[in-house]
Amino acid sequence: MHREEQLSQEISVQDRVYKQVIVMRHDLKMRRGKQIAQGAHASMAFLASRLKVTGVVSMNEFDEASQAWLSGGFAKICCRVDSEDELLAIRDLASQQGLEVHMITDSGKTEFHGVPTNTCLAIGPDESSKIDAITGELKLL
Repeated sequence: MHREEQLSQEISVQDRVYKQVIVMRHDLKMRRGKQIAQGAHASMAFLASRLKVTGVVSMNEFDEASQAWLSGGFAKICCRVDSEDELLAIRDLASQQGLEVHMITDSGKTEFHGVPTNTCLAIGPDESSKIDAITGELKLL
């Protein structure tokens, strides 16, 4: 996907653009279906984490960026890294910048020989410029 196509998928609200970025480990050589499932887990984790607390989520519980993203087109960009170390470094940097990050650790039941494995993470949703400062140089999946 070209940068222009990527930008066209993002939602502009009050001159700000919001998105979520999913970062997938490319070194694991996961089947495409497994990648899709893991990415979906990562994308939904920010909602699931709130549901676990009370079982109910109100839009008032979300910050402006999340509300704008949820009210828009749910723009998601999928990037890749080539190692667990790179994935962990992205996680740490995003957390240090105050971004919401959700790491997905697969149980290993269908792949990875029963070993729990960090497969991907989601950053955001948040302002594109904040996320791009961390993921902007990553290759698209």
